[in-house]
Amino acid sequence: MSGLDVVVAGSHGLIGSALVDHLAHRGHRVRRLVRRRPETSREIGWDPQRGRLDVAALRSADVVVNVGGAGIGDHRWTPEYRATVLRSRTVPTGLLARTLANLDDGPRVLLQGSAVGYYGDRGEEVLTEASAPGTGFLADVVRAWEGATAPAEDAGVRVAHLRTGIVMSHRGGSFGRLLPLLRLGVGGPLGDGSAVWSWITLVDQVRAIEHLCTADVRGPVNLTAPAPARAGEIVAAVARALHRPALVRVPRLALRAVLGEFADEGVLASQRALPTVLAGSGFEHTHASLDAAAAWLAGAPPRA
Repeated sequence: MSGLDVVVAGSHGLIGSALVDHLAHRGHRVRRLVRRRPETSREIGWDPQRGRLDVAALRSADVVVNVGGAGIGDHRWTPEYRATVLRSRTVPTGLLARTLANLDDGPRVLLQGSAVGYYGDRGEEVLTEASAPGTGFLADVVRAWEGATAPAEDAGVRVAHLRTGIVMSHRGGSFGRLLPLLRLGVGGPLGDGSAVWSWITLVDQVRAIEHLCTADVRGPVNLTAPAPARAGEIVAAVARALHRPALVRVPRLALRAVLGEFADEGVLASQRALPTVLAGSGFEHTHASLDAAAAWLAGAPPRA
């Protein structure tokens, strides 16, 4: 793959920061969308809430990747924070989609962040990109999030919706908080451990995004590993790789008390989502099995 000019929105989050580093290491030119005055040629200014974007700076880009959005599990879901979660996704996405639609000489690829939350809590049902949407706040948010790309799709831009599962990482995200507890031997299953988690390592997440920059894929793409597993099995596998016990169960009621509704729609929800489209496009996971992912997660974290 020859060097591409890639513009990244949400570049300071868990996925975005890792993606920027990965793409730069692979020889691509990477520029960040920033909500302040740009300080270098590697930055492009924008203010999504006010509809401001340096359009001229996008003309030379090959691909725009948008992985921004307020954290789902960072706050309790008050009406105000629900509005923040929705607005932080649909408003920037809508601005990018409209801008690309009006740029005949601009980027023709938009890789848009999304989530397996689209499917809702589906128990044991096997989910592919063709599966119907679920119900609940997260499912509603993801439908609106994906729908905000319509102007770009209607204009012929190749849009792929990155329906991401639980990202395994050494720092940040759910596993960034869980790992220290497991290293100390004081972690354990969340709830009864029966929820099915669709997971992916951060390594494969950024590799998959790079792959989709050029793969002829449109529409939803499950960015998950091919081996979803129960939450209890995942925690146990990581604990084994760390040579630690994982016996301290966190009761469902305790999770609800701390996390509110996110407990039910997030960590306790089941989504057995398979990466059907991703595999069909020729992508091969570095960490396809749970044991391989757990071994990587238990290893030394990469240098910051």
